[in-house]
Amino acid sequence: MRHGNYSDDSDRSINWNVIKIIWPYLLDYWQRVLVALCCLVLAKGANVVGPYLLKLIVDEQNPSIEQTLINNTTIVVPIALILAYGIARFTNVLMGEIRDTIFGRVTERAMRRIGLDVFRHMHELDLDFHLNRRTGGLSRDIERGTTGISFLMRFFVFNIIPTIIEILMITGILFYNYGAGFSLIILISVTLYISFSIIATEWRTKFVREANKADSDSNTRAVDSLLNYETVKYFTNEEFESKRYDQELSLWEQARRKNRLSLLTLNSGQALIIAAATTAMVWLAATNVSSGEMTIGDFVAVNSYMMILFMPLNFLGFVYREIKGSMANIERMFELMSVKPSVNDLDNATLLQLDKGRIEFKQVSFNYRSNRDILQNISFVINPGEKVAVVGASGAGKSTIVKLLFRFYDTSSGSILIDGQDIGHVTQQSLRKKIGIVPQDTVLFNDSIFENIRYGLPEATDAEVEEAISLAHLDGFISELPEGRNTTVGERGLKLSGGEKQRVAIARTILKRPPILVFDEATSSLDSKSEQAILKAINEISTNHTSLVIAHRLSTIVDADKIIVLEHGRIKEAGNHQQLLEKKSTYATMWRIQQSSTDSGSGLDKDIDDLEHET
Repeated sequence: MRHGNYSDDSDRSINWNVIKIIWPYLLDYWQRVLVALCCLVLAKGANVVGPYLLKLIVDEQNPSIEQTLINNTTIVVPIALILAYGIARFTNVLMGEIRDTIFGRVTERAMRRIGLDVFRHMHELDLDFHLNRRTGGLSRDIERGTTGISFLMRFFVFNIIPTIIEILMITGILFYNYGAGFSLIILISVTLYISFSIIATEWRTKFVREANKADSDSNTRAVDSLLNYETVKYFTNEEFESKRYDQELSLWEQARRKNRLSLLTLNSGQALIIAAATTAMVWLAATNVSSGEMTIGDFVAVNSYMMILFMPLNFLGFVYREIKGSMANIERMFELMSVKPSVNDLDNATLLQLDKGRIEFKQVSFNYRSNRDILQNISFVINPGEKVAVVGASGAGKSTIVKLLFRFYDTSSGSILIDGQDIGHVTQQSLRKKIGIVPQDTVLFNDSIFENIRYGLPEATDAEVEEAISLAHLDGFISELPEGRNTTVGERGLKLSGGEKQRVAIARTILKRPPILVFDEATSSLDSKSEQAILKAINEISTNHTSLVIAHRLSTIVDADKIIVLEHGRIKEAGNHQQLLEKKSTYATMWRIQQSSTDSGSGLDKDIDDLEHET
């Protein structure tokens, strides 16, 4: 699926199936749609009646000799016609406003429902989908898709349909009142106008795209240079940057010139067709007036009808291009909706019933791609209340174990059981509600620190959140903040340090109160002081809980009931800290190197990757 800029949509053909897709959303409010269409017909009817009333007014201003003898008629009828003409003009505007108001509610509700459906669907998709997506492109697809629905409905219902109605009405009136000649001129001119506009718009699309790209490139160059202001100064490359920017501006200038000339061609061609049609109509009307077949009022009416007809057609090129882009945006958004998650609940999935919290990995194998195995026949048990740690080099499969436990992926073979229940047979939501996690990289929302902690249990009371803050030893830190618990943490929590964010993650998990806890390298990026504080908090909250710890530093898991050493997706050895040291194998070698690096004053324990490299 492509995620280019807006102009890239212009070379896609219109997919009219988009109308079928959004139609059900509009049918929920068919009464409003019907009323809006009635207002539309009334508005166009009033608009078409106007020229006819104008004709009668003009004819009344040129009365015959017999009419001049009846002074009262000469005075009263024009006033009545003028009032009727004013009412028709007002009715046209009023019905248009009522139509916009009524139909606006329909499009807004449709946009809301579709946007919500897409948002929910995105959260239902599996982790693999989101890891391979650009978040900016994804949000832009959704935003442009919902906006495209509004644009499509507004222009399709309020521009294309009204224009068609007016063409049919005016053609019928002219045919009925003045013969086939006038209606034939309209049909030919409208056909030529529409055909030329579509062909010319398709032709100039490439120039629009070039201009947009040149504009984007020149802006990118300017912003990139200004963001790297210090580097430019360090190397005295001001003139070099100016020349590069001028090159981009030169391309922009050429693209804009081509775009302007193509627009001139489009507008000139449209103007030529309108002028030719208007000339033909005026010539035919003037001829009929001279022969006595038409009155001066008829002549005025014909000209008025021409103005009504060709004014909306002037926007046809623009409307066609925008509708085309809107349909492409909507289609892309619904393509997202058609993506199916690879991890699904079974039709007969049950809720996870947790009793003791016993976890068993039973001959579990997993691969992201068929040619690369991540885990191979992994089997181990975490008994209720136990703390089990998993260590190993990057790529050994440690974090994959966590993802499989949360069922972000399904196992390739084997099964994962919690209290004897296969997690593939329970609902994902009930599974994840029973597991709390303190991740390696805690990502926070751009909200207050208090609300970020409440996110662990959105329905929690303020008192419960305060208790979680206290248990995570965050109250002292929060009291030092200028705005206390209402301090905003910034996007992704960038205003907090790593240790502070980890404590927020611990507070979230405490608030959730899950019976199973997972710590995924929760201290790997912290300094020794922060690490000890976080470890103390982790040990406090994990007491009497079933815990799975993914560790980089061996010193953080010496108290684990069992330590599993992974190597190339297999379990190399397992046991507690003392047992593994006595085996004098991989773990013992890692521990010895770690201790020697600590004793030599390196300050921090070496990570597993470094230790395995040295072994």
